[in-house]
Amino acid sequence: MSMLVLIKGAGDLASGIACRLIRSGFQVIMTDLPRPTAVRCTVAFSSAVYQKEVCIEGITGVLVSDAGEAQAEAASGKVAVLTDPECQCRAALQPDVLVDAIIAKKNTGTRKTDAPIVIGVGPGFIAPEDCHCVVETKRGHDLGRVYYEGSAIPNTGVPGDIGGFTIERLIRSSGDGMFEPIASIGDIVQKGQVVARVDGKPVCAQIDGVLRGLLPAGTPVTDGMKAGDVDPRCEVRHCYSVSDKARAIGGGVLEGILHEMAIRRKEG
Repeated sequence: MSMLVLIKGAGDLASGIACRLIRSGFQVIMTDLPRPTAVRCTVAFSSAVYQKEVCIEGITGVLVSDAGEAQAEAASGKVAVLTDPECQCRAALQPDVLVDAIIAKKNTGTRKTDAPIVIGVGPGFIAPEDCHCVVETKRGHDLGRVYYEGSAIPNTGVPGDIGGFTIERLIRSSGDGMFEPIASIGDIVQKGQVVARVDGKPVCAQIDGVLRGLLPAGTPVTDGMKAGDVDPRCEVRHCYSVSDKARAIGGGVLEGILHEMAIRRKEG
């Protein structure tokens, strides 16, 4: 019987993890907010909350209403998505593996006792105290590295360098209110171009590139909140496929699971 992995979070990085695990033979269930805020909507299974069903690189994700339905869809090879920010479904699902991929930059409540194998993704987790291992999320030499003792690199507040740009890649809300896109993911945009509005206030791109991410229409936002992402490499196809970063992190999670399984086999 295939092992069940419960992933907290269903944004683009969590979805990259899900894709790698599905292809490796695991069953996957994900949880997210009732109104997800992932900007890379085209490669986030959280988009199923809005669209009911999405497809990422040939893998289908479906919105489900309860743990029973989630188990049935996961057993069929699909990614099941539950709106359950507190992950209350864990008690009913009894997963073999729990992966905290919320990317909150801190531990919001995950414990090592939550499942037989527990993996923390990014800063905020300490192995082996509150999880069995931690996967590095910071771009660079250690991206995807698995720590069996210690923590990931602390959050710097500065996004990783892509094409020579870091913080300039981000599109941020111009105020509090409802987000209304003008441009679409996959569009080529120029520095200063208005790509969205928040209660009439323009939201502009800070660099030239392809619009790789943008919040859905009607998303409630606060001033300065991350609302989009411009990729200066201008590869439109990158907007519709799992990123190098997400694949590396997914590989780290897969290593962590197999490592813990191997230890258990040795221990008998």
